[in-house]
Parts: sequence; C-alpha cells; structure tokens
Amino acid sequence: MPRRPRKMEGQVVGGILRLFRKRLPRLRAGSVQDNPGEAAKEPERAQEPCLPNFIGGQHFFEYLLVVSLKKKRSGEDYEPTITYQFPKRENLLRGQQEEEERLLSAIPLFCFPDGNEWTALTEYSRETFSFVLTNVDGSRKIGYCRRLLPSSPGPRLPKVYCIISCIGCFGLFSKILDEVEKRHQISMAVIYPFMQGLREAAFPAPGKTVTLKSFIPDSGTEILQIFASAVLERRIIFLAEGLSTLSQCIHAAAALLYPFSWAHTYIPVVPESLLATVCCPTPFMVGVQMRFLQEVMESPMEEVLLVNLCEGTFLMSVGDEKDILPPKLQDDILDSLGQLKTSEQTNENVSGPFVQFFVKTVGHYASYIKREANGQGHFQERAFYKALTSKANRRFVKKFVKTQLFSLFIQEAEKSKNPPAGYFQQKILEYEEQKKQKKSREKSVK
Repeated sequence: MPRRPRKMEGQVVGGILRLFRKRLPRLRAGSVQDNPGEAAKEPERAQEPCLPNFIGGQHFFEYLLVVSLKKKRSGEDYEPTITYQFPKRENLLRGQQEEEERLLSAIPLFCFPDGNEWTALTEYSRETFSFVLTNVDGSRKIGYCRRLLPSSPGPRLPKVYCIISCIGCFGLFSKILDEVEKRHQISMAVIYPFMQGLREAAFPAPGKTVTLKSFIPDSGTEILQIFASAVLERRIIFLAEGLSTLSQCIHAAAALLYPFSWAHTYIPVVPESLLATVCCPTPFMVGVQMRFLQEVMESPMEEVLLVNLCEGTFLMSVGDEKDILPPKLQDDILDSLGQLKTSEQTNENVSGPFVQFFVKTVGHYASYIKREANGQGHFQERAFYKALTSKANRRFVKKFVKTQLFSLFIQEAEKSKNPPAGYFQQKILEYEEQKKQKKSREKSVK
C-alpha cells in the first residue's frame, strides 16, 4: 500500500493549494437579521463565495439533523442513525412523505462516509464537511456537517450535526454549525428558538464585495491547472486526510467557476461504498480520503486530474492542463494573484481574477443573442466566438461553448429578455467602460 504522507495537511508544499484548504476567498452575502445574525459573529472568519445556485429570499435550510452511531443487532459494527430532526413535518401528502423518507434515508451514510468500524474515543478533532444529493431533475440539496465528540465524560462515539439546504455557501453554514454546537452543549432545547428564527429568515441576496484575509500563495500554477480542468468539465479527484479539507477545497474550486455552475457529479466526500464513482466516464468533481488512495489508484479510471492535497502535487493528469487557458489570460490571473499576495486591503476578491477571465472571454455573450418578436432568444455561436480578436482566446472559447457549463448559462440567458443583474454583469459593464475610455484616450493622443 502506498506510504501515507507524513506531513500535516496544514503544511502543504503547493502554496496555492493551501489557499483552497485554509485561505478560501470570502464573500459577504449580506447581513443576517435578528437571531440568525449570531451565526456571523466572527469577522475574521468570513465565508467563501456562495455557489451561484441560490436566490435571495430562499429559506436558509430545510432540516437540522443529528446523526449518531448505533450498534447493529448483529455484529460489533455500528450504523449511523438519525436521532434528532428539526423541523418535524406532519400532514404531508403521500408523494411528499415518500420524498422525505428517501432523502432522510440517504443522509446518515454521508455523515459517516469513512465506514462503520468505530470505537469509543476520548479525543477527536472536530471536522466540518459537506455532501451533495442530486435529484432526478438535477436540483441539489447540500448537507453541511459538523462531526465531533459529545461533551460527556469517558469514551464515547462521535455524532454529526447536519444541516440540509439548497444553498451552496460552505463558510456561512460552518458558522451556523458553530452556533448549533454551542447551544447543544447547553441543551437541545436551546437549539430550537435559534434554528426556528433562522429558518423563518430569508437568505440575503449576494453582496457585491468579498473579504480577503492573509492570502499568501507561493505559486498560482496549480490552481490554474485545476481551474482549467474544471472549465472544460473534466474528471477531478481531490485527496486529503481530513473531511474538512476535502469539503473546503471542492467548494472553493466550484466557486471559481462563477457565473457558471458545475452540473455534473459533485461529491465533496465520497463514502467508501461509492468509490466506484471514480471510474465514471462522465465529468465529476469529488473528494476522497487519503486512506483510500490504493483503491483509487487501482481503479480503471479514464483520464483524470488527481490532486494530492497533503503534498500539493498532482498524482495523475491529462498532460495538457497548462495549455488549456490562453497564455495572456493565464498571465493576467497570475499577476492579479501576485498583487493580492502583498495587499492588506480586505475589499478585494480572491476569485476576482477568475471572474475577469470569463468577462474577457465570454462577457460579450448578450450581444449575440438574437431575439424574436415574442422575446425568445437564439444564441449566435459562430458569430460569438469569431468576434474575439485574439486567436488564443478564440480557440479556448470554441471549446468552452461546447460544455454544459456554458450551455446551461446561455439557455437561461436566451429565456431572459435582459442580462441578469448581478456581480458578473457589473464586471462586464465595468470592463466595457474601461475599453471605451482606453479608445478615447488613444484617439486623443492621435
């Protein structure tokens, strides 16, 4: 069996992978009002960009669950079981009840993805991680988990607090889990008013600024290769010891795709029973614990980018990752990341260089949606990429327009009569204004 890396995961050689795990880009999604505001007390620990698949005004979450380990009737193994549920839903229609049962039956496995061979412990470092459940219609529910030892004397088994939500915002829900954990140490009864107030509050619309703290990358080349692989919807596996590491890294990687949304298989922590996922021929972005490295390496995988977060290296790659993105735009991203390295300003967005990449390559999309009298739009693909003057940009965009990332984005744009207001549109307008000013200055010089 391959030797397990000895270095602690906080001492990653690859500097930019350290960003994924410890210094994620942070987004201020807006203020949470009243009691829910307690979930955002720690200003130095803001959250990373929320995945762009939510709408302001949604409920924060659907369920809060506690999943505990219960001994099986046969044998010494344990099985995860839901021991607490909020809210309890009554008077559901038959179809709704069946849907709820399917959902709740799937959750315990993902709360203990590393198997059922547990023993009572006296010490255990808490872990925060997540999982994603995808419905047949493509919609997703995200489970945010905090696994820890109950605050009682003597050896004991860990339990998991799990929040189920349709909103992708790992950092924010980590803070909410902090508050749940504090209250549970007092009494389960104290959790109810906090979670009830949170559930009744509408999720705030995303803000336009982000907060960046202590971003110190040594090199941006690794993150560019991961980003390039994700943009072309390839298969990506992250390996790490800790569940928190895997969840944070995958959420950060997906957030870099904004304004596009990863629509393929997306599992922050793959349970042992689902390791065959790495053999899928379709695109995926998954996290696997390092102890399953041998099983992964022996699997009949197709071309894949295999990222070792413990050592900051790529164990497997396709080989062309450095050539996917246009060279000039790669340099622009690296230059921007280099400026952030020495900047102490907190109003800069670490994902900004990647948003700017999409602005420069596909930000002109709205001009190439031709509309009929009824308002239905039709995207002019050939004219769209031919409008790019840079040959390197054109080569990249010709590939990118064939991805599901871009197709889903354009389908939504075709339905909407006006470009959707938001951070991406704001950056497009700013970029167009900069180009106008540059042309004006060049004319005045002549």
